[in-house]
Amino acid sequence: MNWTDFSDAVFNFSNYGELLPLFRDTLLAGAILGVVGGLIGTFVMMRDLAFAVHGIAELSFAGAAFALLIGADVIFGSLVGSILAALLLGVMGVRAREKNSVIGVIMPFGLGLGILFLSLYEGRSANKFGLLTGQIVSVDSTQLSVLAGTALVVVAGLALIWRPLTFASADPDIATARGVPVRTLSLAFMFLLGIAVALSIQVVGALLVLALLITPAAAALQVTAAPRMVVLLSVAFAMVSTVGGIMLALGGSIPISPYVTTLSFLIYLLCRVAGSLRRRRGWSARPVLAA
Repeated sequence: MNWTDFSDAVFNFSNYGELLPLFRDTLLAGAILGVVGGLIGTFVMMRDLAFAVHGIAELSFAGAAFALLIGADVIFGSLVGSILAALLLGVMGVRAREKNSVIGVIMPFGLGLGILFLSLYEGRSANKFGLLTGQIVSVDSTQLSVLAGTALVVVAGLALIWRPLTFASADPDIATARGVPVRTLSLAFMFLLGIAVALSIQVVGALLVLALLITPAAAALQVTAAPRMVVLLSVAFAMVSTVGGIMLALGGSIPISPYVTTLSFLIYLLCRVAGSLRRRRGWSARPVLAA
């Protein structure tokens, strides 16, 4: 492949102005997922659950692959797999160290199941590939309504438990001593995280879901220690990554995930440099979390 072939595959903006209005629902879906990813990613970083997101994504992938095999709705299969995995992790371990050992056991099992189901599937290979790399470009109005309703459940759930969840995430021992139901909050959060992972897989696929649920919050933590600013920047970065990635993907012929992950990585890189400059000048004296 020469440079011309490469650029045509990655960036081809001929007739772009005519294409853009046709994908309004897809862009709205990307914005919704950006909000969900940015919000829940903040708590994922606070609770040190980046590895858990990857583990849940593997079982979500297995659920989606099984749904594809039996002719059921792939999104529903992905949702069932994610929620089961998230609740399993929530029941089997409260602390990150306990969860990591459980995740290390169930993650390869989920990945193996997903590969088995895809191997047995005899339909279009594009459907198999989409589970791993994302397939949001074909969202219609019905799917957008389902996506918006599910995302609303996640946002409303987070709003209901925001204050005690923040307390329990920052210092679970003191929260327990003060009577905060830490274990119940952990299960509730894992349930919401499972839904968010299932939604995110539609954009970037099972392999790259970390780019939507981890990287934006990690980038925000590089440039500010103020909790509200972390949340706002995390949402903004996630929305730029998803909507920007979709807009770039419309001009190319490759899956959407490389665009989303590249934008997300570039934002993190810029924030990393900005954060380093701030710390050298003494502008950020109290980093809340390591990112």
